[in-house]
Amino acid sequence: MNAGTIRHEMADGEHSFDYLIAGAGTAGCVLANRLSEDPNNKVCLIEAGPKDSHPFIRVPALVGAALTLKHLSWGLDTVPQENLNGRRIPIPRGRVLGGSSSVNGMVYFRGHRRDYDDWAAAGNSGWSFAEVLPYFIRSENNEMYGASPYHGHEGPMHVSDIRNPNPLNAVFADAMRSLQFRHCDDFNGPEPEGYGLRQGAIRDGRRESGVTAFLKPAAKRPNLTVMTGATVARVTIADMRATGVDLLVDGQPRHVTARREVILCGGTIGSPQMLLLSGIGDGDALQKVGIGVRHHLPAVGGNYHDHVAANVQMWTTNSQSYGISLKALPRGAWNVLQYLAAREGPFASNVFESQALLRSSAALDRPDIQVVFQPARRNQGTFPLPLGHGFVLSIVLLHPKSRGRLMLKSADSRATPLIDPGLMSAPEDFAPLVRGLTLARRVFAAPAFAPYRATEFLPGTSAKSDAELEDYVRATAATVHHPAGTCRMGIDDNAVVTPELKVRGIEGLRVADASIFPTLMGGNTNAPVVMVAEKAADMILGKAPPAPLHLSQEYRKRKQWPQST
Repeated sequence: MNAGTIRHEMADGEHSFDYLIAGAGTAGCVLANRLSEDPNNKVCLIEAGPKDSHPFIRVPALVGAALTLKHLSWGLDTVPQENLNGRRIPIPRGRVLGGSSSVNGMVYFRGHRRDYDDWAAAGNSGWSFAEVLPYFIRSENNEMYGASPYHGHEGPMHVSDIRNPNPLNAVFADAMRSLQFRHCDDFNGPEPEGYGLRQGAIRDGRRESGVTAFLKPAAKRPNLTVMTGATVARVTIADMRATGVDLLVDGQPRHVTARREVILCGGTIGSPQMLLLSGIGDGDALQKVGIGVRHHLPAVGGNYHDHVAANVQMWTTNSQSYGISLKALPRGAWNVLQYLAAREGPFASNVFESQALLRSSAALDRPDIQVVFQPARRNQGTFPLPLGHGFVLSIVLLHPKSRGRLMLKSADSRATPLIDPGLMSAPEDFAPLVRGLTLARRVFAAPAFAPYRATEFLPGTSAKSDAELEDYVRATAATVHHPAGTCRMGIDDNAVVTPELKVRGIEGLRVADASIFPTLMGGNTNAPVVMVAEKAADMILGKAPPAPLHLSQEYRKRKQWPQST
């Protein structure tokens, strides 16, 4: 097997491994790499979806197109959300090698240090920011910052600036500056607050996924097997110990055994679903769908939460933004040639190039809203590329109080689960979004945007009061695809896994993905999932963790800056 060529099936008679990894998304790819570094470990990585061979996956600007490909997605949505006018909210999750890292927005962001310190303060020993920072650094190859107190340059995951971002990003920066907000040089530095350009998991103009960063470099190892097109039906358990998994491969049952551990990496939806299908969860609910109870663990599937966003959309006839129009056709043709010849230009960008992290109230100790600038019009239909011209500010609620639950509707592993995130069920979640929408209007009203003569398409000038903006949130808000928490880590009776990521009450079974987050970090979740998997690998292999990085107070010096109110 040559480097970069992944073996996608087991050899005849091969059915026993040391480690079984269920789910080849971000975390699964990291663990497959780290666990197979020791040639004595026989590792199998299992993925329900196909190979990551579709060209839309590779091109960063085609992220919207990749999300529309039904054969690369689980096709999930929520149950009707009471507080969002009864709407079903889409939950795009990758069903492909690389999982959601093959279809996500490629943003590299870790969250605020206080997010992880909160985890540790709740009893999760080993998960403070000082203790997890070495794992972020271990995985990172940052072409901008190189080796520094906050960054790595020798890791497998390439992180880069967006080259030649759209000129409208400078306009956004001018507008934020005119409103007296601070500039943030590095959103993964000591104080991620303010406005600026953000970095992406992009390597030489192509998406950097869990596959390209972690799995392909390990592909030449004979002790690593990757199965695609294999759905986990259940984890098999004997004497309260995980012994393997039952699979469906091309509709045919198959069993694979684990001599040491089974590690679930199916994400916030897939991992609790696999536990429930295995009889691990709330006993009464399992019996109602015809599943025998192996271990009563009611917290499985609970604590579901996600980042919710609403946006202000502006339309303009000015063609400087990304978009398809007669006026922009010559430039668009040149951009295609740029990418084909040198993987440069707008197609090498993930489109969402700037952001601001802000506290919507001066009383807060960290940003509670993320303001994402899109230098492109947002289509009202499903066409994956922007038609016409405009720009958008999306307001993301970073620390939602609302919680929900994932449940099974059937004992069939091929059936989608019932997903009720309870979006906006906590009344206090509305105020930060409303304040953010008001701020977005102030940004677009700044002198820097005046030459573009843009008009507000949504919410529209008729929505003026806070109550009207709250109604707009109910009618239009959606998630930004950061579900978390359904296999919560903790030391209390409502936790699913321990701080060592072991499923409570079952030996030889762990979970390592976003489902273990006790609470969401204030931003995008892909980099934190990489960190979780890096730390999980050390715990599984019995390695001592790296020394905590207690950085000097000089790095963490804090100033008071104007807020969005």
